[in-house]
Amino acid sequence: MNNSIVFDADKISSLEKKYRIALINSISGFKSASLLGTVNKQGNTNLAIFNSVVHIGANPPLLGFILRPTTVPRHTYQNIIATDYYTINHIHEEMVDKAHQTGAKYDSLESEFDQCGFTSQYYEAFKAPFVKESRVKLGMHLKEVLPVKSNGTYLVVGEIVHILIDDESYLDDTGAISLNKAGTVAISGLDSYYSPQFLKKLPIPRV
Repeated sequence: MNNSIVFDADKISSLEKKYRIALINSISGFKSASLLGTVNKQGNTNLAIFNSVVHIGANPPLLGFILRPTTVPRHTYQNIIATDYYTINHIHEEMVDKAHQTGAKYDSLESEFDQCGFTSQYYEAFKAPFVKESRVKLGMHLKEVLPVKSNGTYLVVGEIVHILIDDESYLDDTGAISLNKAGTVAISGLDSYYSPQFLKKLPIPRV
């Protein structure tokens, strides 16, 4: 029996909303699961889970993430715009349940650090809070916000200015992060978490 299925543009647009969201959010495959830590000028901290952090470039070291339309309050975005700084914190297996809960709609005066059981950690004079429980943490400086005209989202680009790694064993001899040793999890869609396994490391392909 042939169990294959084809979705053309018309069929995709006619899908029930929740089904379509689940399909499109998971179709791109495994993604990073990260906690973004911010603080506003009044000192109120915020922590939110994102599944869209991507590599932009290595020199300068840039990462980006997608921010949904600002038609409703986006505390992470508001804090980044106000201070220019934020943190990106890897999520490991023991953190998943609490990290997922940060996606709830807390009031701006309710810190997800407190509500979800995380500890804010500051490094030197860096303005934004890191997640102490995370094993790989990045301090970010905002560089630019690029509008995505097709759907009203934004690509937020930041430069890595601090890298905090809990154990040097998480780095291999080439400088790459051994994500499996750090226990970093991946996410598919909005709610499915995975613990990926290392397969192999290959040389640079050459003709």
